[in-house]
Amino acid sequence: MNRSILIVICDFLLVSLLAFSSADVNNIADPNAPRSFKLDASSNAAENSKDLAAVMKLALEDEQQRRELLLSELTKTRDAVTEKEQQVQTIGAQLQSREQQAQQLQEQQARLQQQFAAAQTNIQLLDRQLANRSTEAQLSQDKLASLQAEMRKRVDEAAAAQQQLAQLAKSNELALVEKQRLSGQLQVAEVERRSALAEAARMNEEVKVEREEKAKLAEGVKALATKSSQLAEEIRQNTPLAPNAIFNDFVSNRVEASFWAVRSGFLGGEASKHKETQTVLVGDGTNTYALCHVQDTPLSLWTPGADWDGLTGALARNGSSVPIHSLSFSLQDPRVVLMPVSASDVRQLGSKPYRLSSDPWKFQDAVLVGAEESYYGECKFEMDLTTPDYVKLDHSLFKGLFGKFNPSRGDLVFSKTGELLGVMANSTYCLKVQNFSTAATFQFGQDVRQQHTGAALSRLYSLVFGLPYKLQ
Repeated sequence: MNRSILIVICDFLLVSLLAFSSADVNNIADPNAPRSFKLDASSNAAENSKDLAAVMKLALEDEQQRRELLLSELTKTRDAVTEKEQQVQTIGAQLQSREQQAQQLQEQQARLQQQFAAAQTNIQLLDRQLANRSTEAQLSQDKLASLQAEMRKRVDEAAAAQQQLAQLAKSNELALVEKQRLSGQLQVAEVERRSALAEAARMNEEVKVEREEKAKLAEGVKALATKSSQLAEEIRQNTPLAPNAIFNDFVSNRVEASFWAVRSGFLGGEASKHKETQTVLVGDGTNTYALCHVQDTPLSLWTPGADWDGLTGALARNGSSVPIHSLSFSLQDPRVVLMPVSASDVRQLGSKPYRLSSDPWKFQDAVLVGAEESYYGECKFEMDLTTPDYVKLDHSLFKGLFGKFNPSRGDLVFSKTGELLGVMANSTYCLKVQNFSTAATFQFGQDVRQQHTGAALSRLYSLVFGLPYKLQ
């Protein structure tokens, strides 16, 4: 990692520590004065994160330009190597052609030498014949002239052969000179090719080093971004939100759940039941559910339970609607029902899934929002050791109320950090939703008679009836 980047990171960490440790020093002189501390790390952290992000961006752009320059030089070097190799191949082909021509000339020279030797032999034979026949007095003049003409012809042929032999020797000398020249060019081209290959290897090594440095820089940026995200998340988790902000977030992300239930009525007719309620989506990072109280649905936990023939439902928000495929009863408290929502349905609804509260006791106060009526308020919740899965609403202390505040079952409770704490099981106790384990599930459809909803509702009623009386 570059020295400048390390300096920027150290400055960022130092500023963050100073921001967190800043205190009001005006009251130090007065020991009896109340001391107050102000945490203002979010703005400093955000500005430092922006400055650091800008520095990182400039560093990354510089590394990208250097990498592109090296890649361009490597491409040019590779092209030069390719051109040199083509030149070597061309010169090799020319050299091979010249060698073939020289071989052909040598073969022609050998043939002409053989012809010249044969002509010399013929001349000597004719000379002997002429000498032998000159002694003959009766040799006719015509035969002598014929022999002389034959002799002149042989002499001319020998002269022509000698001339061709001289031309072939000259051509052979030229071929040898051309061969030597091509051999020199081939050696030069080979030296240039080796030099280009060495340069390409060096450029490859530089590119490799640059890539490693860029990878290290990217890892540093990623680690710093992770730390910044963790710091922002820690600030968010330790900063309480105003009830108005929590209620406004609820209004922006709530969805409307509608339920229809049909069963056989008196004298063979049909009896239908319709319910609507407002709720939110909640997720654990893997699964997403819409949840509400069972009283906000057509179903009732009772003995004997009702056997329904058909169950259907839908979730709607801002004109978009998705069907409810199933309804499950929470294993913690069957009065809280869960409806799974797929990732595609979440995108279609456009609602933000709330997260479950990881630390319900971080703030003693919580914000209660009415599921059906538009009221909300900041309430104080207490821990009841006899009911560890529930928190108790302190009716003696309400503040920041809006609307006709009347806490009842089915109301939603949010922590001061904006996370979902739970659902009111009754007017006093709130179930802390910690997981999405279920005790029973009904698949929605036009015909659910095979699911025997009456027996399942009766069994779930027995579970609720077995809870302490103050939770019922």
